[in-house]
Amino acid sequence: MTTAMTDLMAHVADPERAERIEAVRRKIDALKIDYVYVQFVSVTGRVLGKGIPSDHWESVAKRGVQTVYSAMANVAADRRGDFIGYGSQDSELVALPDPETFCQLPWNKRAARVFCTLFRNREEAHAPGSYLTSDSRGNLKRIYQAFQDRHDGLQMRVGCEPEMLWLKKGSDGKPDGGMTSPYAYHVEQFEVLSEVIMRVNDYARAMGLDMIQADHEDAPGQVEQNFQFDDCLRTADRLTTYRQICAQVGREFGLIPCFMSKPYMGVSANGCHHNISFWRGGEDVVNRLGMDELPGMEALFAYRRGGDNAFRGDGESWRPSPLGEHCIAGIVEHMPALTAIGCSSVNSYRRMLDLGLWAPVFADWGLQNRTCALRVSSPDRMEYRSVDSMVNPYLMMSALLQAVDHGISDRLDAGEPQQGNVYDLPEEEQAGKRLPTNLGEALAALAKDEVVRSALPGDMYRVFEHHKRDEWERFNATVTQWDVDTYIDCLP
Repeated sequence: MTTAMTDLMAHVADPERAERIEAVRRKIDALKIDYVYVQFVSVTGRVLGKGIPSDHWESVAKRGVQTVYSAMANVAADRRGDFIGYGSQDSELVALPDPETFCQLPWNKRAARVFCTLFRNREEAHAPGSYLTSDSRGNLKRIYQAFQDRHDGLQMRVGCEPEMLWLKKGSDGKPDGGMTSPYAYHVEQFEVLSEVIMRVNDYARAMGLDMIQADHEDAPGQVEQNFQFDDCLRTADRLTTYRQICAQVGREFGLIPCFMSKPYMGVSANGCHHNISFWRGGEDVVNRLGMDELPGMEALFAYRRGGDNAFRGDGESWRPSPLGEHCIAGIVEHMPALTAIGCSSVNSYRRMLDLGLWAPVFADWGLQNRTCALRVSSPDRMEYRSVDSMVNPYLMMSALLQAVDHGISDRLDAGEPQQGNVYDLPEEEQAGKRLPTNLGEALAALAKDEVVRSALPGDMYRVFEHHKRDEWERFNATVTQWDVDTYIDCLP
């Protein structure tokens, strides 16, 4: 009897993969790597995985490592005590390293990391060896390839703005205020954190992130460090890497790197605006970032450059091309459901409700209008603003691709850009455009939106909804200090 070729078998049999596995071995030997973190990303964007001695690189690269399916939901139980997403009776997933993502860790040069693609177990009764549909990174690879196939090689290139806070650590290990004062763009505040920022910059460059600019933002200890834009998958990988770098730098300086959306009211939240452009053509160019010998695979240091910008219009105005306007229309059409992905925590909606700080609260678009959730920030690109720094970038990129695909395929009309301050619109106009005001509303919008849900195929939507619904229920079932302060002496 002939055994059917599974996704996992086809993946392993790729001859280019075999060559890359050998190239990683040469890197391991040249860099004297003793240990490799074999990592993947959960539904919330958390990095999980296993560590292996580098002696076993070839066998792990060919066979993968196994771990429980519930790792996709951070091996967490819901408030009823059941594992989220998968039960303890389920089999184990197979994590197969992607050799092209191999890179030495600049803070521990005996160690390296590699991202993985995930599969169902080889011995599964159902769909053995198939792609694991709760793998947000693997889903993005497949969704992006399908998008390019449908639209004549159209590429979505993205640059993100990951705002975060550097917080002091109190004697109890908990946050004890920001390291700086809340003065945006003040170089003096930037200088207070200069050693921290430069350490992040050094590590980031050593892992393939072409750092282009940074600034001190509006909140205490708030910094934004940006890296060069690229194809959406590589940008998602680099954002994940950036967060890991910040975690390490926090350990070295005894600080807390905080990506929580809204730890303080009254000052700006941690957003993560996505700057999106669409291209055809171009080529991958390796940026060695001043290094003679790269501490990782060349693909890790490659950036997509050149080609024709399909978003840019022909005229002198900032009005996008017809294709660009279809892309805008698709995102605006699905923005309530997209908000569940981009603003995925209970805390995210503190950002939405702290008025006067430019947080997006309406589904609309404009030309250089920061009160809109989507703005054309230059003739070449648009900025999606309804997303914060706790986002899972793989889910966000996948959801944006599906919304844009709808806009292009159905030639949706973007209408006229919003003029003036959106917050000053009459209440009847605001009501029709209002984005969800809490996580529960956002999950309900996602449940009704088949286009955005298609970005969470197979098990992915079930795992995401279970995890986030449990988070929402836990919040609603928690008595806070606000409850006590407000109601403890309300009667008689």
